[in-house]
Formats: sequence, C-alpha cells, structure tokens
Amino acid sequence: MPGMHVTDRQVRRYMSSRKDGYSQAAAAARAGFSERTGRRIEADPVLPSQREGRRYRTRPDPFAEVWRDELVPMLEAAPQIRATTLLEELQRLHPGRYGDGHLRSLQRRVAHWRATEGPERELIFRQEHPPGRQALSDFTNGAKLGVTIAGRPFPHLLYHFWLAYSGWRFIKAICGGESFTALTEGLQEALWQLGGVPREHRTDRLSAAYRNLIDREDEAKAYAAFCNHYGLQPTRNNAGIAHENGSVEAAHGHLKLGLREALDLRGSKDFSDLEAYQAFLQDFAMRKNAAVQAALAIERKALAPLPRFRTSDYSVATVTVTRSGTISVRNVLYTVPSRLVGCRLKVHIYDDRLVCHLGLSPVLTVPRRYFKRGGPGVRVVDYRHLVHALVKKPQAFRHSVFREDLFPQTAFRRAWEVLDARLDPRQACRVYVGLLHLAATHACEAQLADHLASVLAGGGLPDLDQARALVAGPLNVQAPVVHVRAPDPSVYDCLIPVDPIAASEGAAP
Repeated sequence: MPGMHVTDRQVRRYMSSRKDGYSQAAAAARAGFSERTGRRIEADPVLPSQREGRRYRTRPDPFAEVWRDELVPMLEAAPQIRATTLLEELQRLHPGRYGDGHLRSLQRRVAHWRATEGPERELIFRQEHPPGRQALSDFTNGAKLGVTIAGRPFPHLLYHFWLAYSGWRFIKAICGGESFTALTEGLQEALWQLGGVPREHRTDRLSAAYRNLIDREDEAKAYAAFCNHYGLQPTRNNAGIAHENGSVEAAHGHLKLGLREALDLRGSKDFSDLEAYQAFLQDFAMRKNAAVQAALAIERKALAPLPRFRTSDYSVATVTVTRSGTISVRNVLYTVPSRLVGCRLKVHIYDDRLVCHLGLSPVLTVPRRYFKRGGPGVRVVDYRHLVHALVKKPQAFRHSVFREDLFPQTAFRRAWEVLDARLDPRQACRVYVGLLHLAATHACEAQLADHLASVLAGGGLPDLDQARALVAGPLNVQAPVVHVRAPDPSVYDCLIPVDPIAASEGAAP
C-alpha cells in the first residue's frame, strides 16, 4: 500500500511465489505491494531489516547556524526546557526565520541531544519484596469517580493499603483530609482484616505521621506510639521522590479505573449513605483480593501476630458545653442536648464522627464536618438538641442564629413561610416550633414532612392539632380493660411447715 514500508515477511512471500512460477504482477499482488516494488526487490533481494538506514539529509538543516551557539547553551542551562519554548525564543531572536512548522524538527534535535550529550538521568531500582516485610499506605483523590451520597456530590479521598509481596489491598473512603485519624483508622482496620502485621509500614511524607522538619526520622509521637503498639517499623520516602512509594502509587490508577467500571456495572453512582458506599468499596476489594489468595497464603505465614487489643486511632479534644448548648471542635460548631450544658466533655475525633464522653461514659455521637481554611464557618445543628428548650421559648425561633438550620426538610421551610405570612407572628412561631417538637418527640420527621407537603399543596394552613392527630394518634386514648383472675389460695397450703409430733398426735385414735 502507498506510504507503507515493505516488511521481511512480504519480501519472503514474494520470492517464494516467484519460485512457484507466479509472474511478477501475481507475486507482488500476493505479497501486498506493487509490481514496480517487485522488480526493485528482484534487482536487490536484501531483506528490509538488513538494509542500512539512510544517513544523509534530504533537506538543509534549518538549525545548523544556531544550534551550537544559541540552542545548546540554553539546553545546558535548563536541560528540561521544552522544544516549544526554544522555538518561541528563536522566533523572538530571529523574526520571520522560523515558523511553527519547524517544531517537529527541533523536537527531534533536542531529543537526540538529551540522549547523547544531556545530563545523566535518575534511575529507578526495582526492589525485591519478600513475604511479610512491607506494607504501604497512601491516599488518592476519589472525587473524580463522581460518587454521590443521597443525591449530593461526595468529594472524598480513598485510603489505600497494599501488601508489597502479595498485592492484598484494603480501601476506605475518607471524608476529610490526610489526617492522623484517617491514616490510623484505615491502617488499623486493614491489619485486623488481614489478621497479621508486616514488619514495615511505608508512607510518603504525610504530615499526619511525620513532622517533616529535619532529615532524621521524626515521626509524630502519636504515630510512633501507634506503630510501636503493632510492632511496625515506620518508613517514608525521600522528599519529592514519589516513586519510592511506587508499589502503591502505581496501583492507584488501576484502583480508580476498576472502581469506575464497577460503578458503571452497578448502574448508579448514588448511594443512600456513607455506610452503603463503604460496603461497596469492601466488596470491590474482596473481589480483587480473591485473585491473590495463593500469594496471600504464603505472606500470612510471614506476618507477625496481632496484639491482644486495638489501640487509639483517634485524636482527643476537651471541650465545655456552652449555655447555648454548643461545643466547638476543630473550628466547627456542633449542637448537643441541653442537659449537657456546663459539662466538660472529652471528645474522640474520628475521620467521620465525634464521640463525646462524660467521664468514661460515651454520651453522644455526631457526624463530623470539616472546616476549610479561608472558607465560610461550618456548624452542625440538630434540631432535636434544641427543640425541648425552644418549645418553652418559641418566640426565640424568629431571630435565632440557628434558624436556617432548623428546617430539617424543604416541607418544613415552606410550612414556616406560609405560617409567617398568614398568621400572627407570635402564633406562627408557636405552631412551627410545635411541629418541630412533634417531629423530635415522635421520631416522625419524614411522615410529618409528607403531611405538611400535602397540606401546602392543597393551599391549606399547617395545623398543629391536625398534625399531632395524624402522626401521634389521639391524645385521649382509653386504657384497655384487663381482667386478672384471682388465684386459688389453697395451692399455697403445701408451703406451710408441718410439726411432725403434732401431726402424729393428731393422727392417734
């Protein structure tokens, strides 16, 4: 075919056809080239792979005059400079002499210079990974997967644990950043799911694990204590050299490609909650781990046993509940039940939740939110924490700083707008706060939201008594009549002690 190089196989087929008696035209057609090419091959029957390449130029070198004097000094000063930048500089120095069509020629010249005269390049030395020696941890961005939770975008990281020998993996979605809690929660779950402990744990220069202030091993105290508990030797790669963590870095691309395909096969990227998404990740990891069971069986024999108990994989903060029923943790404001006002709580900070302890007793768990530096203030308001105090002061609702957070669903916000427009201000507050109190005390938020939406769709006005009757039933409920049959007292006679002497005298004639 025109524009295609003749191969050794084509030449052999052509010569074989000629020996079998085919004409030049027929043999060339069988080989897939022209008759003219066949005549040239017969005149010089050397295989294309054995011919010497062309060593002469077919056109003048446009960079001959400037190569040594101008371009090479630029390359020596900045070896990684792009040919595009060099051409732009030549166009500036020599207007009208070099056009954009010279770029490909310059790129070839630059590539040849780097290969023959350029600086020595860094090499990657492949490492042996004996069973049970090294595990690696890293984080990768999962936002591009397009996962949503209950219809809302879910920007997140993926914690990725990888055994260097067998390729066994563990995956977990991380709500916040590359924090100490995210690292240790993921690592601890992975080790207990694995059922053993490797000798070494390698990461990049995570600020969650290292202070990165000096050259010596300066792992943070909490991370050092965590590794000491499991008998792990913590190691990290050198600054700016990501390929030293290459076993897990290379696996990131395969991981995210596999997750995209698994999500496509699932038919939806939306999950009802975070637990459902975590279950999806666990199922994906289990299916991938099934392919490395043979290598994992070898590696498990070389793993150290797990300790008798887990260790702390959370950070700790101590806070005092304010008179407003709030606490502040990591620049985020959270509401708590009003009965805790004035109490001093010890908060265990996990990646996705806060567990508040009063003394040694856990009293509250709330979902964790994250504050972005330079962004707006973040607060987590649960109307169930405030409504019992608010129902005693319903007028406080109108100008409360938490008012916009006290609409648990869209139907509640629309109900307030209608109440505020059609009722006296004081009455509007009393009715809306009463609806909130009803939703909190009877755990009927979804049912009440449906009722309010139905009433508003019909142009009606939300009514507290009507809502209470619908979701909580009538207030005056008659107690059922219970009939209790009195027991026969004679059945207890057997429990009366009997005097044997009196019994014998009474039996005498």
